[in-house]
Amino acid sequence: MSLWRGRAKEPELVAAIAGEASAEAAYTLERAEQPIAPVDLTAAAFFDVDNTMMMGASIFHFARGMASRKFFTTSDLAKFALQQVMFRVGGRESQDGIRTARESGLSFVAGHSVAELTTLGEEIYDELMADRIWPGTRSLAQMHLDAGQRVWLVTATPVDLAAIIARRLGLTGALGTVLESEKGVYTGRLVGEMLHGPAKAHAVRALAAREGLDLRRCTAYSDSANDVPMLSVVGTAVAINPDGTLRETARRRGWEIRDFRTGRKAAKIGVPSVLGAGAVAGAVVAGLAYRKRVS
Repeated sequence: MSLWRGRAKEPELVAAIAGEASAEAAYTLERAEQPIAPVDLTAAAFFDVDNTMMMGASIFHFARGMASRKFFTTSDLAKFALQQVMFRVGGRESQDGIRTARESGLSFVAGHSVAELTTLGEEIYDELMADRIWPGTRSLAQMHLDAGQRVWLVTATPVDLAAIIARRLGLTGALGTVLESEKGVYTGRLVGEMLHGPAKAHAVRALAAREGLDLRRCTAYSDSANDVPMLSVVGTAVAINPDGTLRETARRRGWEIRDFRTGRKAAKIGVPSVLGAGAVAGAVVAGLAYRKRVS
């Protein structure tokens, strides 16, 4: 998947590339799975994953699983930790710097096969993710399925891993970050950028065009203000376990708000997930901490 390498890297263009690549991957995976044909052909639902469908960040749980399997080297972890410090403390990243660090953060998959990552993802889902699905959000997804609509996850997590989550939940498929691969082996680079912010909106539009969806009849769910672009392209937007900014935006725009958190859990899980510039690096740093505990 090296089609886009060498193109201009303006933020909007890179977001569009990521969205188109994600839609293409999701469409291809859906056809390969051959799901039951939907009854309602023009309506669908789009669910963010981290803190919306799942408690915490999916890439964090994946990193924990990879760390416990000794998948990371010491030099990898040190590099990712340094990048995280630069992003979270320095706060002066440029768009090119963000892209470079994100690609470096994903470089740990370079040289590994898509099949290998999929197998590991299946194992890690069972170990660390299955029990972290929000029952309330899962019920909302089932409501759309029961109405004969397609249901898609939309996440910054690599699409191959996001597809595993979707498959285990019985959903139609997933839109996620596309990792470049050649002959079934990951290069460690991205196609476009991480599926985050405006890129999610591009992906939803692109998939709707491929699937013949009427976005005015579609629904989107998210916990984060970063997903306002995605929430804004559909006819119905719902804030799930919203952060403060999204809650305020939802109230102002008349969007429905659902909160499945209670008490201390709400305060703890309500912190915005690590989906910003240091997303993968932050997850790997967390994996390092976990690895130290289990070593």
